Amino acid sequence: MDHNNPLNRLNSLGQSIWLDFIDRSILSDGTLARLLQDDDLAGLTSNPAIFEKAISNDTAYTGDIARQGRTGTELEALYTSLVLEDISRAADLFLPVYERTAGRDGYVSIEVSPLLARDSEASVQEARKIWEYLRRPNIMIKIPGTQEGLAAVRTLLAEGINVNVTLLFSVERYARVLETYQEALEERLSRGLPLDSVASVASFFLSRIDVKVDALLDRIVADHRQVKTARGLRGRAAIASAALAYRQFQSVTQNQRWQALARAGARVQRLLWASTGTKDPAYSDIKYVEPLIAVDTVNTLPRDTLNAYRDHGQPALRIEQSMTDADEVMAQLAGLGVEMPALMQALEEEGIRKFVEPYQAILATLDRLRQAG
Repeated sequence: MDHNNPLNRLNSLGQSIWLDFIDRSILSDGTLARLLQDDDLAGLTSNPAIFEKAISNDTAYTGDIARQGRTGTELEALYTSLVLEDISRAADLFLPVYERTAGRDGYVSIEVSPLLARDSEASVQEARKIWEYLRRPNIMIKIPGTQEGLAAVRTLLAEGINVNVTLLFSVERYARVLETYQEALEERLSRGLPLDSVASVASFFLSRIDVKVDALLDRIVADHRQVKTARGLRGRAAIASAALAYRQFQSVTQNQRWQALARAGARVQRLLWASTGTKDPAYSDIKYVEPLIAVDTVNTLPRDTLNAYRDHGQPALRIEQSMTDADEVMAQLAGLGVEMPALMQALEEEGIRKFVEPYQAILATLDRLRQAG
């Protein structure tokens, strides 16, 4: 391991780096194995948008698609089989990390169908099927943190199924995720079930917040109202929101209720910073890494961001400064009439659509490729 590599130094600061990408090529050509070895990569996340790009662009899937097409496999089943094979192989690669870290890291996340984001019971049923099929301790099932999703999250965690609670944008919703996690563990404890075998992360999305808030700030600038303040707030809402979420994490994990669970073997539900690829070219390409380095967190990086941080990252614990700035940022946004709760609810709805659309697109692509094969 190269200790001059900034990615390697993050682990010593309490933050794990996971990869927000998968395709069949990096599994087969040794790329993913090299990232584990060279960059201290500690996990992997996936979603329908990632798989849509992978299956559409990677010819490594062609043979399986043609073969299953000849057997008359339904499109949804074909998609699921391709995804499960990739996730299985990735989980096997990360299993030594899981074992070496005693279950802290080494997880590979797979999402239930985005069509189920508002259906608690169907989400539970699909998650159980995925968990039973994969039969690996280092799998996390991704469930959107919608109101309906949280009911599924509680059920699954209480059953001992690892969950990545995804699509979180607001501190208020994140607080409910923390509550849900504790309730599930308390249920297990009351039933005499072990707590140390259950793992979970809460995925807080970043760049999409700035895209949404910056658009409003740009309209304020265009209207020549409070121009200086509005310009100064561009690109600051996401980090402020994340910092306030981390403050909430600290508050909960320091209280007596959580400490009782910790003494019984419970693992903390780490905050995972997601959507960390910079979307505005005016911003740093590692904008959503540096300010959010913190103990007991995960940052899941797209390949471009991973490469950028390896090249010019400067690891240091900066979360305290981010938390110090957060209250002022939020107060100034409110003073400009930016209604964060409404925006975050809109982002949740958009987030669901942004996973549904590629899911539907990949089914259409599979149908085309199957017929061509």
